[in-house]
Amino acid sequence: MSRSGYSDDYSGWDLVCWRGAVNSALKGKRGQAFLIELRDALEAMPAKRLIADSLQADGEFCTIGALGAKRGVDMKALDPDDREAVGEAFDIAPAMASEIVFMNDEASWQAETPEQRWVRMRDWITSQIKVETA
Repeated sequence: MSRSGYSDDYSGWDLVCWRGAVNSALKGKRGQAFLIELRDALEAMPAKRLIADSLQADGEFCTIGALGAKRGVDMKALDPDDREAVGEAFDIAPAMASEIVFMNDEASWQAETPEQRWVRMRDWITSQIKVETA
């Protein structure tokens, strides 16, 4: 199983329910606020690079890890494979944490550089932001 917790075993009603949870988390008020903060954290990164398979490693970060670094979250204490713990640490639904991790680690079907991953994730996050309030 991947860090996102996704597997090929999801099907039928379980898959419908899970996708509903993901969509609700992404489109809700808390999720939208998180996505805006996440996009801003990516934009503020001095080196526009994202790693896969870990929240942080050697001074580099995955998408969620970039926001964790900005917020000062102790990510060494977090199990990056535990979507409930990651969701709790970042105040987002576990379904949203899983979706972001999946998009960061597994969504690209081709090899990509950390810089390409940063661009892809910034574009995906921006596409998920529905309404930005001032």
